[in-house]
Amino acid sequence: MDRLNCGLELKFADGAAPGAFDGYASLFGIVDSHGDVMAPGAFKNTLAEMRAQGRTIPMYMQHGHLLGGDPRPVGVWSNVAEDDKGLKVSGKIVGLGTEEGKYNYALVREGAIGGLSVGYKTIKARYGKTASEPKRTLQEIKLFEISLVDSPSLASARVDSIKSARDIKTTREFEDFLRDVGGYSNSAAKAIASHGFKSGSESRDENDADVNHLTRLLETIQN
Repeated sequence: MDRLNCGLELKFADGAAPGAFDGYASLFGIVDSHGDVMAPGAFKNTLAEMRAQGRTIPMYMQHGHLLGGDPRPVGVWSNVAEDDKGLKVSGKIVGLGTEEGKYNYALVREGAIGGLSVGYKTIKARYGKTASEPKRTLQEIKLFEISLVDSPSLASARVDSIKSARDIKTTREFEDFLRDVGGYSNSAAKAIASHGFKSGSESRDENDADVNHLTRLLETIQN
């Protein structure tokens, strides 16, 4: 599953329900760091399919469990539709009566959360034939979720690491992945990439936890 980040253009309308906001989750014609660009109409089929099934698109904070965060949704998208500019969304952060909900709302309202990121699978794409063309023009995608993320530049760095996991071919690249995405130290990443788990710890529980964590990272590469 790929990610496409967009600088957050949120508006808190006067008189709107508490926690409600409008914005754009994707902008058409903007080339991302991997040379992909979203074409108008790319979301049309998947949105129609979700409406027909009565389903809504999940709203996560920082892509939830994929980046090691909370797997629970933080809000609901009440409207997701294409216009001439991009994928326009209306949503609401839930749980404002809880400390967690208040905190999430404050993060967005005060600008600490500065971007949106869509999770999708490519269905149809046109590949560029010259250096001046985008690498891929995404003509149809399957939309899975829309997340609130922090600074788009930082989110892009994490997304780049996840995207590049598909291209891991060397031990050094695997070390970088373990460190940047998995959160391992330099020495731990080197040891795992070179020799697997040969921890000096005698704690079986700690080793099992490490194996489980690495398994999830390897699933990210596979996916």
